[in-house]
Amino acid sequence: MTSPSVHASAVLVGDRAVLIRGPSGSGKSRLAFDLILAGRSGHLPPVVLVGDDRVHLDTLAGELWVRPAAELAGLIEIRGLGIRRCNCASEAVVGLVVDLAADDGERLPPPEALETRLNGVLIPRIPLAAGYQPLPLVVAALTTTESSPSGNNTANCVKGFGNHISPTIATE
Repeated sequence: MTSPSVHASAVLVGDRAVLIRGPSGSGKSRLAFDLILAGRSGHLPPVVLVGDDRVHLDTLAGELWVRPAAELAGLIEIRGLGIRRCNCASEAVVGLVVDLAADDGERLPPPEALETRLNGVLIPRIPLAAGYQPLPLVVAALTTTESSPSGNNTANCVKGFGNHISPTIATE
């Protein structure tokens, strides 16, 4: 049985997926493609499209998995060029949710806004207010560690890519 699809895009960054949600026209496809380009330029580990516009979410062994809608696999919308074909992963474990045009997007969001529960799985989340450029914030989240008054957070860094907000997103 196939799970119902949800209106979202997803990319695989290293070994964890970034699930991008938001209303129509909020920039989900644009952020997905920008992350792919950031991976190609070396600003992130390799980034591969999982799905654009519609994806399926399933829970297995306490992890949230994302896969493309079959009819859209390998396709991404690039505004101004139309639908384009690119490499695509068949599935990935979700490690971060980005909510575009989020009502609770703030300069310094409270801790409870920085996680969400999907299909029973608690996942780190970035809420972005409408009009905010998401790429720098998402790259920062994927490549830095949280600040801490206790000092050295580099112990959480894996292969130089930081702890990606929490150890559950760290690439190995």
